[in-house]
Amino acid sequence: MSTTFTLDTATSRAHPVPEPVRRLTVPAIAKRKGGEPIVMLTAYTARMAQLLDKHCDMLLVGDSLGQVIYGLDTTVKVTLDMMIAHGAAVVRGSYRAVVVVDMPFGSYEASPQHAFESAARVMKETGAAAVKLEGGVAMAETVTFLARRGIPVVGHVGLTPQAVNALGGYGARGRSETEAATILADATAIADAGAFALVVEGVVETLGRRITETVRCPTIGIGASLACDGQVLVVDDMLGMFERVPRFVERFDDLAVRIDAAAASYAAAVRERRFPTEKQLYL
Repeated sequence: MSTTFTLDTATSRAHPVPEPVRRLTVPAIAKRKGGEPIVMLTAYTARMAQLLDKHCDMLLVGDSLGQVIYGLDTTVKVTLDMMIAHGAAVVRGSYRAVVVVDMPFGSYEASPQHAFESAARVMKETGAAAVKLEGGVAMAETVTFLARRGIPVVGHVGLTPQAVNALGGYGARGRSETEAATILADATAIADAGAFALVVEGVVETLGRRITETVRCPTIGIGASLACDGQVLVVDDMLGMFERVPRFVERFDDLAVRIDAAAASYAAAVRERRFPTEKQLYL
């Protein structure tokens, strides 16, 4: 049963109509291979989760919050505590979507046991349905270890931002036959290891299509291919909150301009003593 949302104009807060609520599940997402495209966006706050939830099948609490929320220059600096705090907020603000929390750099690479300890903490403290981790063949054992212990995993191959220092930048991957073969092997290994979905980022279109045709789990593209089983974008990019627009982003609004205009109107009203009016005062 889907959730019906209304807007409480008195408090300007979205909330569900009181009725039984059933979240989408990890198995339901896994069954979408080759079916209805999966809609995924990032979310970092309860309010944004409220607004996106009825439109999305999955909400990703991405480590991109390091740059989007905290102004960091790289996701490498994001901590597990940061991911847990925002993950819990998104779970509280959502009712329908499958919430996935990124495992930040340094929280899972050392060993499968280390990954389990970090992921178990994420699951316990946020209530999220799954975790996402970057990496290919080298992380396959870890994915299996987690999946067998009841922790659903979304994989992430291609351009992996946490490895940007090793990759040498953010350019598209898979242009050479050798690199394409390596990424395809990574995708296959993670899918075979038990990931229920796979994010494919920043690869040439032919490779994104080939990965989707090869792996058994749904693929979710970001700068990959229309053939992917779903798509994800950073919500702030999608809303037009930043001046820089990566090639793979489509702006569906221009909120930065609208916010700037609203702030300018407010500032002018304050300086000209046109705000507050009697309507906003307790008389």
